[in-house]
Formats: sequence, structure tokens, C-alpha cells
Amino acid sequence: MPPECAGLRLDQALAQLLPEYSRSRMQAWLRDERVQLDGAAAKPKHKVWGGERVRVDAPPDPGAGSDRAEAIALAVVYEDDDLIVIDKPVGLVVHPGSGNRSGTLVNALLHHAPALATLPRAGLVHRLDKDTSGLLVVARTEAARASLVRQMQARSVERRYLAVVHGRVATGGTVDAPVGRHPVNRTRMAVIARGRPARTHYRVVERFAAATLLECKLDTGRTHQIRVHMQSIGHPLIGDPAYGASARGKDGVRFPRQALHARALALVHPASGATMRWVSEIPDDISALLATLRVKQACAGKRG
Repeated sequence: MPPECAGLRLDQALAQLLPEYSRSRMQAWLRDERVQLDGAAAKPKHKVWGGERVRVDAPPDPGAGSDRAEAIALAVVYEDDDLIVIDKPVGLVVHPGSGNRSGTLVNALLHHAPALATLPRAGLVHRLDKDTSGLLVVARTEAARASLVRQMQARSVERRYLAVVHGRVATGGTVDAPVGRHPVNRTRMAVIARGRPARTHYRVVERFAAATLLECKLDTGRTHQIRVHMQSIGHPLIGDPAYGASARGKDGVRFPRQALHARALALVHPASGATMRWVSEIPDDISALLATLRVKQACAGKRG
């Protein structure tokens, strides 16, 4: 067990060390005594202090290898023996799920690089929502995947997003608020005291009459993090069906999906050690939204 896990409960430490597995699956393994600490079965609440030997006897995943390769076009912005960087379009689901076993990014990756079938989640170490566009990195080897997971855990992977939010944001700042499953609506996330730590830095790029273009930088990568954090400060994303419904149309701004784009990605190459950075062009629909907002701003200025 690495020293940075000192003081954590075993289940919390495992969640950090094995982020590719869900917490519910990890809890089941602990209940079934599939996790050993220094040779003995361990309980989820057992605290670790670093230096312990941990063994996880993970049963075969019944879904592993069941995803089909499909000839779906991919926008590959970089590729070598270790990495693939994808510019994901709006509407493409990342992982197959219940009722959604085909037409996903994973299906496309398995066609593009069949060897990815041997890696957890086809080499994906992070994800984007279906209606969020932009950059994703995929590991092509187990060594590359382990390196990327460590970089994610160390928060050294740089991820910057462009977000168009309702209202005029006065200045940049940081939202440092834990994010967890909504206590009532289980399909949504929320800022809650018992959530996982989450931090989003944001700066103003451009202001409009009733909206603001922000650049958001993630220190953590919680589910729906930017969407939840922006809602929590009173500036939900334009077009967000889950977190911006109360603001939809009130200021005359409409958009068919959350206005969020993974604009920039930077990381240390797992093999060469070089720092690499990629930037994605703003997609056409967000460019059109910004053009409309600029026209509205100009009209508001003339009336003023």
C-alpha cells in the first residue's frame, strides 16, 4: 500500500488505487473476502498506514470481452504505440451500458485497435458525458494505463474545458465542494457533505448580456463535476437538461445540450516522459451559440 494512502480506510484506498472498478464492486469483493491485507482477509473500514501488502482476487468480469467492435468513425488527434487521443463528438456515449450495448466509443475503439479488448474499459481512464464534446486519452498498453491512472490520482493530468453558463460571472474563482450522488434523485449528482472531494477552478473568458464563457480547470474528475459546481454558484451551464432546467429559456438563451467542451488535455507520456498537450477546436454548435450571444450583447449595448 503506497504511503499516500496512509490514514484512509481500506475501501477508500482501493477506490484510489483501482479507479477502473466501481465502489459497489469493491465492497462486494471485501464482503466476499477477496481482498487480503498482509495475508489476511480485511474489512472495508480497516485503516491502512502505508507499506501493507494488499492482494485483490478479482473474479472474472462477466461483461469483459463482450463488447463488439464496430466500424464507427473516430476523430483521432494523436496516436502512437502507447496512447490514442480522441476528439469525441457530441452524442457519442463513451461506455456501453444497460440498453446501450452498441454505437459507443468503446465499440469504435475495439474496431480501431482490437488489442484494447485485453485492457479494462478498452484502455479508457476517464470519460465525458454523452453530450459533452472534446478530448479523451486512451491507453494502448497495461503499462500506459497504469501510468495514466497514477497521473490522474496525482492530479497532474491537465484538463481544461470551455463552458457557457447562464448569467454574468463577475470574476474567476475556485469551487471547492464535495460531490456525491443526489440524496433523492439518484440519477443526478449534487454538492453534499459526504461526497468525494472535488475542486474546479474557473476564469472568465468573455461576458455577454446574459451569459458568460468560462474556462474551467479540473483538479479532480467527479461525475458531472463542472455541471454541479457551476449550478452550485448560481451559474448553471446553458442547455444543461439536469442542472440548468430552472434557468432554461428565462434569459432568452437556448441550446440543445450542455454547453461544455473538453478543450485542452496535457499529460506526461507514459513511455518517453515528455509532457504532451493537445487542443481541440471549439465545435460548430458552441461557436454558433457564442456568435448569437455576441449579437445579443451588441444589440443590448445599442439599446443602452
